[in-house]
Amino acid sequence: MEKTRLVIAGEAYNISTDNDLEYTAGLARELNEKIMDLVKSNSRVSVTQAAVLTALDYADNFKKSEMTCENLRTQIRDYLEDAAKSRSEAEIARREVERLNSELEKYRNKK
Repeated sequence: MEKTRLVIAGEAYNISTDNDLEYTAGLARELNEKIMDLVKSNSRVSVTQAAVLTALDYADNFKKSEMTCENLRTQIRDYLEDAAKSRSEAEIARREVERLNSELEKYRNKK
């Protein structure tokens, strides 16, 4: 666990993190930029309001990402089931071909 100091919207935060410090600093820069962009774009928006709106945007993106991941998991599960079914059908077809070849060979040997 490493400690670092981040400045977001003019406030300093001392945090401990297991993440890479550059990664954490990058998150802080991105968050600061989003908050400050909101404050600069609308003089009636306070830093606190901008932080809440930014958090809401991140929460929305997170939920949408979760839904996308779940949809992908479902698709992968369906593809795996289809692949297993296809392998089973291919094995059945292979056995049938072998059986028919065996019958054909018997038929040819009788002539």
